[in-house]
Amino acid sequence: MADDRWLVLGLGNTGDQYSTTRHNIGQMVIDYLASDAKYSNHKSKTQITDIRVAGHPVVLAKTLGYMNESGGPAKALADFYKVSSNNLIVIHDELDIDFNTIRIKQGGGDNGHNGLKSLTTNFASPDYFRLRMGIGRPQAPIDPADYVLKPFSQPEKKELADFIARGALAIERLIEKGLDYAQQEFNK
Repeated sequence: MADDRWLVLGLGNTGDQYSTTRHNIGQMVIDYLASDAKYSNHKSKTQITDIRVAGHPVVLAKTLGYMNESGGPAKALADFYKVSSNNLIVIHDELDIDFNTIRIKQGGGDNGHNGLKSLTTNFASPDYFRLRMGIGRPQAPIDPADYVLKPFSQPEKKELADFIARGALAIERLIEKGLDYAQQEFNK
């Protein structure tokens, strides 16, 4: 049944030079959820794989373009699978949350995040779920636009595997138990 299916999109930029950057934390969580599953290229300009979470079919997706163009491929994929924004979860980096902190919400503004801006424009609604993975804001004079495209620091790398695993668990809780339950567990 189409109403039962979820679409989980990890935001990031395509290319090896971006794969370990803060901006790609969403795609890192998707890779963790995908585990050993094989990705296939979809005509929507995404890489996808299918998993099940608590009995629900879930399409995991990573766009094959740049962050600020995520909305078009995501909308095309959602239309293909007939998934409404009520069953869309977007995993993204968040500058205004400390590193290694997770926040889950539904709806809201884009807070200057071009990936979210593109999604909201293409879905004509901001009312999708967001798994906000805190990366912290850099100290001046470092430009946030440069900061998000840099790899995690050595101290951050020591905590990164656990952070990604908790992000994956948050996705599973959101699908299995709902928003209120997931927020109580992760929005601390």
